[in-house]
Order: sequence, then structure tokens, then C-alpha cells
Amino acid sequence: LRGVAVVLTKFANDVRWLGSGPRAGLHELVLPANEPGSSIMPGKVNPTQCEALLMVCQQVVGLDVAVALAGASGNLQLNTFRPVMVHDVLTQARLLGDAADHFRRFVIDGLELDEARIADQVARSAMLVTALAPSIGYDAAAAIAHDAVARDLAAREAALASGHVTAEEFDLLVDPRRLT
Repeated sequence: LRGVAVVLTKFANDVRWLGSGPRAGLHELVLPANEPGSSIMPGKVNPTQCEALLMVCQQVVGLDVAVALAGASGNLQLNTFRPVMVHDVLTQARLLGDAADHFRRFVIDGLELDEARIADQVARSAMLVTALAPSIGYDAAAAIAHDAVARDLAAREAALASGHVTAEEFDLLVDPRRLT
């Protein structure tokens, strides 16, 4: 159960970070608006379901510590702490089951990709010019990447402005789907 809680902690944090924004965060995910919104930032969708799952996961890890201590507290063939162990394991299972179900219903089922933002981030990735290196050389590709970052250009714009490749060559060599 502790292992499940650890995995769910990472998952909830990833969703929370990928849903941060809409303008000052990553905002690759659009979280469902289950609650009225932020009390200090009108219009913001708070990741409350992620935070609820995180709290449950922390509680489960704490209960796991209690189970471990209770298991270590027996004497010889008698462990009078078995009732607290059983109680805490059953509590962990119930908490995780309920929290995972709520997370699925109120986050996962309504989660959407911010496809426009993701497409923009891919297009603006300076790493894309790596695919040009075999054709135009490392130094020219590095210069294009530096120019893209310095002038806040998409990789394609910087590559075309460099004169090292044509639009057709760039589109042939730089296919983000194929590269991934």
C-alpha cells in the first residue's frame, strides 16, 4: 500500500504541475473545474483533487510507519500490537481506494490536453535543431539553437533565417513525432 501511495503521489504531483498556469505555469493539461476557483486569483482552477490525493498518500505512508513500528514491537511469539496493524492496513486500503476513485472521477475523466500550448512548446524547442546536425553540422545547428533562444524564435524560423536549410529540408529532417 505504501508503494501505491508513493506512485499516486508522483502521479498527482505530475498532474498538478502539468496543469499549473494558465499563463505562468506549464499548462500542458487543462484540469476540470470542479470547484468555484481560487480565492486569491479569479478564474484559476485549483488542483484541489490532486492535493486531496496527496494528503491521503501522506496519511497512508504515516500509517505504514505505524504498521512497521507495531510489527517490530512484538515479543517472542506474541505481538499485542496486531490489532493496530490490521486496523491501519485496512484504513490504508480504504483511504487509497476511495481517493483513487475520486481522483479518477473528478480529475482523470475530465482531464484535457492544452494541444495549442503543447504544439507551441514543441515548435519553440531549441532541441529540434539536433536533427539538423547530421546534415548541416554540429556548429551550424548549435548556432541556430542559440539564435532561436536569443531572439525568442521557433526552431524552424531560426533555421530558415540562418540560410543553412530550406523549408522543405527542415520539414523533412525535423519531424517531432518521428524524433520522439
